Amino acid sequence: MGLSIGANVTAARFFGAGQKDRVSDTVHTSMVLSLLSGLLLTFAGVFLSKTILIWMDSPENVLDLSALYLRIYFGGIIPTIVYNFGSALLRAKGDTKRPLYFLFIAGIINVILNLFFVIVCRMSVAGVAIATVISQGIAAFLVVMCLVKETDEFHLDFSRLRVDFPIMVQIVKIGLPAGFQGIVFSLSNVIIQRAVNSFGDITVAGNSAAANIEGFVYIAMNGFSQGTLTFVSQNMGKQDFARIKKVTWVSLLTVFFIGFIFGNTVFLLGKILIGFYNINPLVINEGVIRLKVICTTYALCGIMDVTGSIIRGMGHSVMPMAVSMLGACGSRILWIATIFKIPEFHSCFVVFLSYPISWFLTFAVHFIVFLFVYRKEKAVCKKRLEKL
Repeated sequence: MGLSIGANVTAARFFGAGQKDRVSDTVHTSMVLSLLSGLLLTFAGVFLSKTILIWMDSPENVLDLSALYLRIYFGGIIPTIVYNFGSALLRAKGDTKRPLYFLFIAGIINVILNLFFVIVCRMSVAGVAIATVISQGIAAFLVVMCLVKETDEFHLDFSRLRVDFPIMVQIVKIGLPAGFQGIVFSLSNVIIQRAVNSFGDITVAGNSAAANIEGFVYIAMNGFSQGTLTFVSQNMGKQDFARIKKVTWVSLLTVFFIGFIFGNTVFLLGKILIGFYNINPLVINEGVIRLKVICTTYALCGIMDVTGSIIRGMGHSVMPMAVSMLGACGSRILWIATIFKIPEFHSCFVVFLSYPISWFLTFAVHFIVFLFVYRKEKAVCKKRLEKL
């Protein structure tokens, strides 16, 4: 996903600058990178799934089924990555509708196949994983065919699939720090999940249900993060800093209100929503504890992500990575290693508090970095114009 962000920023910048040939080279380089990175993740995921679950202290009675699900999921991870890269390229020119339609179609198919494999074929966890892989394959096929049928610089020609190394360097320069940040985020979440797992099956079930529900709120906020990335990248290509400033404030205000309204609505309906996943009252209560902490403060996560996207859109990916590693990931790990270890604070509620605290710290530093980068890039642009 980090590399797909690099593809989005690179393509959007060339698109904004009107460099059609470079946009086309970015499209073909990006699709090759999606296949290569997909192969790497397939190999790692299939062979390391059970080991990672053991490291997470996953309950013994769910370990084998969890490992089976992950192995099947990673066995079909290439379509997921191809979709991510393809949709990132379409978003680079402002086309956000078709990737949504393709994902919507895949989602419906996923639900139907889940019901068929689990209820009719009685395939349990394996059926759920296979349904996910098939639906992602359909989404990938649709987004690739969409690029193939494009008539502009975003047209995908299979005969031109090759790596343009200067462009690959740009994609990696932006995408690798973003991807590494995502990995570190995941590792910090693994540590948190390990702490949650220590409370037993009921807590794990409630936590999983709540996390799935939160996903809907996060996706709503993440859409603004992705849109901001594209807008800022395009305007960096045009060197329109007034527009970048306007995009910044509109994005921050919008994502804050979306996160606040959606998050608190989910919390208020928490018991009903978690009841769709599990009817056990104990599981529902555990899930509500997570929703109470995460969803009521989720707007902080939204503005944190948007600010990071603004900085990346301006071509600086290392700084938001470093800030996120220290602010979001480092603070969570430190929280679990210190506060959570105190007997009086040894509870899931305290574990979840690490999220809003880390979001606020990271956003604050991100915003300071944005002000620095904005002034620096604007000054560089002004000097360049003076020389001309």
